[in-house]
Amino acid sequence: MLTVFDKKLLNFLQTGLPISSHPFADIARLMDSEETVVLKRLRELKQEGYLRRIGPFFDSNKMGYQGTLVALQVQPEYMEQVATAINRYPGATHNYEREGRYNLWFTLLTPNRELCERILQQIRSLPGVEAMMNLISKKKYKINVQFKLK
Repeated sequence: MLTVFDKKLLNFLQTGLPISSHPFADIARLMDSEETVVLKRLRELKQEGYLRRIGPFFDSNKMGYQGTLVALQVQPEYMEQVATAINRYPGATHNYEREGRYNLWFTLLTPNRELCERILQQIRSLPGVEAMMNLISKKKYKINVQFKLK
């Protein structure tokens, strides 16, 4: 169960992680707490599954990266194994299970098409993967999603 402190901390992370040499000390000051308390609680929130990653968002196109949305048809008994394998690729994000024929979807950012194709070929050959759709981005729509916790 999230505490008031947890919610306030998660709100800070979503909207205003300071760019500084000690961002968690800065957040701690804003929360009338201490850096060690903030870091300890963040580790616990990650272990409990409330937090997946802390990191910046970059304009991948300006950095020369290309994105694609990938839909997989995965045999249900292999779902967790395939999702775990996909999560090991640094450019894989937004990996989630869906209902329907294509039941595992993820995005992949790579610096070039050749690397993208190599990675997708590796994923395509994983046990339990029956089909793949590679939906290459032609136009980017950026949505800023924040979950205001009260």
